Amino acid sequence: MAESARLICSGADVVEGGRGVRFSIDRHGLPEPCFVVRHRGVVHAFVNRCGHVPIELDWQPGEFFDTSGLYLICATHGALYCPDSGRCLGGKCNGKGLQPVAVLEIDGQIILKA
Repeated sequence: MAESARLICSGADVVEGGRGVRFSIDRHGLPEPCFVVRHRGVVHAFVNRCGHVPIELDWQPGEFFDTSGLYLICATHGALYCPDSGRCLGGKCNGKGLQPVAVLEIDGQIILKA
């Protein structure tokens, strides 16, 4: 693993269309809450902030998908997001998507790219 990369979790901890993993990154000296989920076998990570109002999405810690397991949903407003791009699909996000965070899955480990 490169010196600038940071381990987030084991790939086995991120369930397809299910439970994700929360983590944080440093932004301007402050921790920024983020999360990683798995969609169609690939891991994707985003800043944990709704496009509508700066609140966290998960309705329970690590629960980001709607009941179908196909879309990310804001527990407060019901805004729907595409899990592979963070693009707003509908609801109060008004076209404002999620901010992506660069991650990789290497040898069964999910790492944050610096």
